[in-house]
Order: sequence, then C-alpha cells, then structure tokens
Amino acid sequence: MKWLQLTLELVIGFILLFAVVKIAGKKLISQMSPFTFIAAIVLGELLGNALYDDHIHLWYIIYSITLWGAMLLLVEYASQKWLSFRLWSEGKPTVLIRNGAIDYEALKKSRLTLNQLQSLLRKHETFSIREVAFCFLEADGEISVLKQADHQKTTREDFHLPPHPVYVPVTLVRDGQLLRDELMELGKNEQWLTAELRKQGVSSWQEVLIAEWLEGKGLFVQTYRPSEGKMPKQQGLKEES
Repeated sequence: MKWLQLTLELVIGFILLFAVVKIAGKKLISQMSPFTFIAAIVLGELLGNALYDDHIHLWYIIYSITLWGAMLLLVEYASQKWLSFRLWSEGKPTVLIRNGAIDYEALKKSRLTLNQLQSLLRKHETFSIREVAFCFLEADGEISVLKQADHQKTTREDFHLPPHPVYVPVTLVRDGQLLRDELMELGKNEQWLTAELRKQGVSSWQEVLIAEWLEGKGLFVQTYRPSEGKMPKQQGLKEES
C-alpha cells in the first residue's frame, strides 16, 4: 500500500506541477525574476517534502500545490495589471555602465565584482569595457549591452544596399538520425537527401553528425569524423529538377 500511495502522490504531483508551469507560462522558466525563482523552488519543495512525510496525505499535496499555483498566477496577473506592482515584484534594470563609465556604486549594490562584469561582457562578444556605451543588469540576472558607435556591427542599411530575403536554416540530420518532419516541411524526400549527401562523399545519414539546409547556401554537412585539416563541406544551391 505504501508503494501504491507513493506512486499515486508522484503522478498527481507531477501533473499538478506540469499544469502550474504550463498555465503560468514560459516566463516562469525563461525569465527568472526574484519572485519566480522563489516560486519555482517552493513548488518543488512542497512536493518533495510531502512525498516523504507519512503524515502528509494526497489531499494536502493537491491543496498546497493548487494554492501556491493560484497565488503565483495572482501575482502574475497583478504584475500585468499594475505597473507599480510590477516594479515591486520584478524590479527594474540596473545601469552598470553609463556613457562608457562603470557605475561602481551600482556594481556594489548588485553584488557584482569587476571580474564578474567582465565575464558577463565576454559572453556578449565584448572583450573590452571601452567598447561599451551602456550596460544594463536585467531582473533575470542577464546583461544587455549597447556598444559604442564605432564598435557596433554594420548593416546593409549602413551601406544603402537593397534588402534581401532572410531564410531560417533547417536541420535535416542530427546525431545520425533523419528528421523526417523537417525534410517534409522543406518539400524534399529521402532520395533527394541521399543524393545530396553522396555529392559530398557521404554514403548515408547514419554517418552524419549534423546536416543543415539553408536556402541560397545549400547543404552543410559534418560527419562524426571530418577529414583532418579540412572544414566541413557546404554544397552550393542547386534547384531540384
């Protein structure tokens, strides 16, 4: 009976946690504010502690997770409804670098060292502070960087070039597995892919680590063991007859 009760509690708890996360939205996972971070931890603790406490019954688990999920949704609703409440619950970005100068007081209030700031900047392809005009520490702990004008990437608009269409690359093979749904969306078939692979000296997709199609660029293929000293091949675009 104890094994049956534990199984039932695990299944019910899993379903409830899954429902709370789905209803609360992707923000609970991808955009962690201080409140959502605490909420996620408590949700897990409510289930974890209840499972191994003999005095806590199934209805207590259902009640506690449902109540906590309802309060979480209430806070999210209030954050969307009232700006003042949102600023209180989520906080606002902190300016760490302003007009190229580090705000040391803001850095201390954010409990960040200069080494940590430099590490975060390097993750944004910024290896020198002199390249930065503004740097914001967001509520989820990530930083946003606006570079100095002479360090910003150029665009086609800067050179007055006409715009061109943008295509999304499609992965057709990953880890030796054919992604048939992606191939069908592309309007191609397995025979076409096999022929394209053979053009690059690959007999089957089981040998392929990754194969990616990009309109206008063709098929990029890398096998598990690419030839030493050679870059993975990229086949030019050819229209299928």
